[in-house]
Amino acid sequence: MLTQLRERYQVLMDTGFQVVVITPSIGLFLEKFVLAFGPFPFPIYGDPKRELYQQLGHNTMSKWKLLYKAGKTFITQGPGKFLPDDIEQKQLVQEAMKTHDIFIQGGAWLFDDNGKIIWNHIDSSPEDHATIDELLSVMKRLSMSS
Repeated sequence: MLTQLRERYQVLMDTGFQVVVITPSIGLFLEKFVLAFGPFPFPIYGDPKRELYQQLGHNTMSKWKLLYKAGKTFITQGPGKFLPDDIEQKQLVQEAMKTHDIFIQGGAWLFDDNGKIIWNHIDSSPEDHATIDELLSVMKRLSMSS
């Protein structure tokens, strides 16, 4: 998802919205992540205690359900779906799998200039992200109505 945000960043910005990414990671890990996968044209912040995630109602998937989905994807799509080919990136992903909350699900949120939520999508599973096209459609609709 971050790669897609990076690739289509300017199109997203042209709608008048700002892109900010929040992850359940500590700053040191985010620095390593940006070095391995970056650069990114938008800020990435950490919420290691998952306070914002919890306040916004994000879901934590059960361990067994996530492991089942991961196993199914591994069997049907192969190991490349989980681990990058690049050695540095691969090591970072493996570290995250061992040390981070990989069970909490993400989401996409749009706020107005006053911080009021005007649209959101909370992922119910790893494959349930709002697409960039969906975000663009909502952003354009909201921009036209204001």
